Amino acid sequence: MTSFADLGLPRDVVSVLNRQGITEPFPIQEAAIPDALAGKDVLGRGPTGSGKTFTFGLPMLARLAGAPSTPGSPRGLVLAPTRELAAQIRERLDEPAAALGLRVVDVVGGVNINRQIRALASPVDLLVATPGRAQDLVNQGKLRLDRVEVTALDEADQMADMGFLPQVRKLLDLTPKDGQRLLFSATLDGDVEKLVHRYMRNPVTHSTAPAEAAVDTMDHYQLRVGDRDAKNQVVLEIGAREGKTIMFMRTKHGVDRQVKKLRRVGVNAQGLHGDKGQGARTRAIEGFADGSTPVLVATDIAARGIDINDVSLVVHVDPPAEHKAYLHRAGRTARAGTSGTVVTLVTDEQTKEVDQLLRKAGVDAEVVRVSPMSAELVKITQARTPAGDPLPPPGQPANAPAGNSARGARRRPRRGGAGRGGTPRKRSSQR
Repeated sequence: MTSFADLGLPRDVVSVLNRQGITEPFPIQEAAIPDALAGKDVLGRGPTGSGKTFTFGLPMLARLAGAPSTPGSPRGLVLAPTRELAAQIRERLDEPAAALGLRVVDVVGGVNINRQIRALASPVDLLVATPGRAQDLVNQGKLRLDRVEVTALDEADQMADMGFLPQVRKLLDLTPKDGQRLLFSATLDGDVEKLVHRYMRNPVTHSTAPAEAAVDTMDHYQLRVGDRDAKNQVVLEIGAREGKTIMFMRTKHGVDRQVKKLRRVGVNAQGLHGDKGQGARTRAIEGFADGSTPVLVATDIAARGIDINDVSLVVHVDPPAEHKAYLHRAGRTARAGTSGTVVTLVTDEQTKEVDQLLRKAGVDAEVVRVSPMSAELVKITQARTPAGDPLPPPGQPANAPAGNSARGARRRPRRGGAGRGGTPRKRSSQR
C-alpha cells in the first residue's frame, strides 16, 4: 500500500494527514502528486469527489515551504469557480499549511473587500480566489501576481461553463511565464483545451474515471410522478426523510418557493442560489455539512463545487437543462468512492425530454412510477409523511416555543424530517 510519505510529501504534512485519519492516497493523488512535487505541469482529469484538492494543494504547499512571502504578493495561486469551493479548499489546506509555517488566504466575491485587503496586508503564501474578486483586487493595486511560482485551476470546466475563462486568462497573463501550472477538470475539451495549449508546457496528464463513469457508484431512477400536484406532494415526503438531501431547481425563484413549502410542513430546508448574501450561503452550507439542516435546495451554479460528505440522495426536482448539469448535480453524492442515490422527478409531459437528457449523459436510470407515499417511493428514497410544526424562514428566530424551532424539531427526529439529517462529517474523509 502506497502512503503519502512514499509520494515524497514533507513529514510535517504527512503527520497532519495521519492525525486526520487520512493514510491512503486516492488514485489521482498517487499518480499526480510526485509529478507536481517535481515541478512538472500537471493536467488532472477526474470526477468530483476524487480527491483533487490534496492532489494540487499538498504539492503546492511543499514547494512553497521554506521561503518568505511578502504582503499582497502570493507565491501560490488557486483559482476556483465558486465562493463555496474556494472556502473549502482553504479549509482543507489550512492545517497542512500551518504545519509548514505557511499562510493560506481566500478571497471571494459577495463579502466585504476591505476585510480581504486587510488580510493581504500581511504576507500570504497561498491565495485561493474566485476569478472576479482576484481581478478586483488586482485593479485596486492590492494584489500582485508577478511572484506566483505555481498556479492551480480547480474545476476548470465549470469555470468555462460559467463564463470565467476571459478573467482566468487575464490573471494567468499576470503570473510569470515560467511558473508551474496545475489544471484539474472533469472534462478536457473545448475552451479548457485552449487554456491547456496556451498556458501549459508539456503537461503530464493523469486521468481517473471520466465524468460519465462517476455515475457507476450511484443508483439512478426516473420517478414518474404523473401530474404537478402529485409531484409537489412527493417532494415534501422526500424532504421529510432521514439523511442529507440536495434538491435541484432550475431557477432562484424556484429554490425560494420550494424552501418555503418544505419549511411550512416542518422540514428544515435552506436555499442556495446566486442572489443569496454570503452570510446566508455560509449558514446554509455549514448547517447542511453538520447535519442540522438536512435538506439543501439549490440552483446548478450555486451548488457547483460543494464538497460535503454523507449526501445520500440527490433529487432533480426540475430536470436540468443539459446533460453536463445532470452529471455535476449527481456528483454531489457518491463522493470519494461511496455510493448514493439520484432521482429525477418526471411529470407526464417531461418524459421525452428526460429520456433524451439521460441518454446524452450516458445514464441508465430505472423508470419507476410512484405516487405520494407509495411503497416504491418509500423504498427508493426513504420518504416519510411530513408531520413537523411549521418553521420560520431561515435565519429568523421562531416566535413559538422552542419545540417549533429547527433545534426543537431536531430533538424530535420523527417530526417532518427535521431530524438528525445525516451523520456529522468524519474527519477521516478526504473530500
